[in-house]
Amino acid sequence: MDNKEIYVSLDIGTTEVRVMIGEMSTGMLNIIGVGSAPSTGIKKGAVVDIDATVKSIRQAVDKAERMVGVSIHQVVVGINGNHIELQPCHGIVAVSSTDKEINEEDIDRVMDAAQVVSIPPDREIVDVVPNQFIVDGYDEITDPTGMIGVRLEMEGLLVTGSKTVLHNLLRCVERANLEISDIYLQTLAAGEVSVSKDERTLGVALVDIGGGQTTISTFQNGMLASLNVVPIGGAHITNDLSVGLRTTIEEAERVKIEHGHAYIDDTSDEVTTTLQPLGSHEQEEYSQRDLAHVIEPRMEEIFDIVDEELASIGDIPGGVVLTGGAVMMPGALELAREILGRNIRMAIPDYIGVREPRYTNGVGLIEFAHQNVKMHSKEMVVASAEDDVEQPSRKTRKHTDHQEDHEQDSPGVKKKVRNFFKVFFE
Repeated sequence: MDNKEIYVSLDIGTTEVRVMIGEMSTGMLNIIGVGSAPSTGIKKGAVVDIDATVKSIRQAVDKAERMVGVSIHQVVVGINGNHIELQPCHGIVAVSSTDKEINEEDIDRVMDAAQVVSIPPDREIVDVVPNQFIVDGYDEITDPTGMIGVRLEMEGLLVTGSKTVLHNLLRCVERANLEISDIYLQTLAAGEVSVSKDERTLGVALVDIGGGQTTISTFQNGMLASLNVVPIGGAHITNDLSVGLRTTIEEAERVKIEHGHAYIDDTSDEVTTTLQPLGSHEQEEYSQRDLAHVIEPRMEEIFDIVDEELASIGDIPGGVVLTGGAVMMPGALELAREILGRNIRMAIPDYIGVREPRYTNGVGLIEFAHQNVKMHSKEMVVASAEDDVEQPSRKTRKHTDHQEDHEQDSPGVKKKVRNFFKVFFE
């Protein structure tokens, strides 16, 4: 396998950590390995237990490595959560070359210039998302590379996040003996595989219902227009079942996955399951309809919140695209259509082995990373054969006080990532 064409995405969710290995061949993506593990150290998108999160990451990575027979060096990490904020940004620079041809250095400089803004000390710049480039007053340019001009401008969105949340997440990945090749906003990554270019231009809403939170983002005129995260998701359904059926969280999750249904009208009394309530020695039987009477109200609450958010935004001609693990439940799509009253479809990655909405973020991160590598002519070596020489990333690493200080003072997470791991991987 060509190492330069292999990408590994790391999706750290509230209920599950997923690692996905993708191979790019002649511009086509093949998913060659997937590993997942229960997430026990994340709540509402933030790390609450570093050791537990590191353990979950290692379990998922080990499963993916065994499936493909490679050792993973680098990962592309997706971030999300209610700590993420968007704000407009604008950068302007003079073209540096003598022949006035715009090159990658000019684009990097204008991106850096857009980050020279005042942000609170507790926040960190995660990424700059270009909406358009302007060359000598001519706008709506998506890629100015090779153009001739004197002045280069960029208008876009500045993505910032909580410094505490981001640094704790980076620390977990580093302690799992992995290098972060890049960090991307999960909403943008998921949009790569969930919504088409025409939908983004027309106006579309992407609703990602995960375990601990629901992300509502809208795209208009081909760009990310808004992002809102509410702390409610599939884990709340599991908790409701646990309370209503008087059973453990693990048993409630099993019942939800195997027999859960989100739309009472389509359920059956003939489909049943048995479980043993806490404090009882006898099994009790519940029908699919009984479970739906617990599940539907919570799903209805989630869609009501989505409806209120979309109503405040205005008309969305492209409709709503659903993704995330919670929408895999039967009846979720029908309930959404009834409550939202819009054109609604479900986004499912079209790749063998990952044709489920819960894998949307992982596939999107790989697609997004590949585009970024092509745009900036980068090279990524993220995996190697198991019998290769031991990688530096597997060796014991120590964190010095100087590195700690550098982590806090760097201008942005992406630059920090490059410097943060430089001492270990060069």
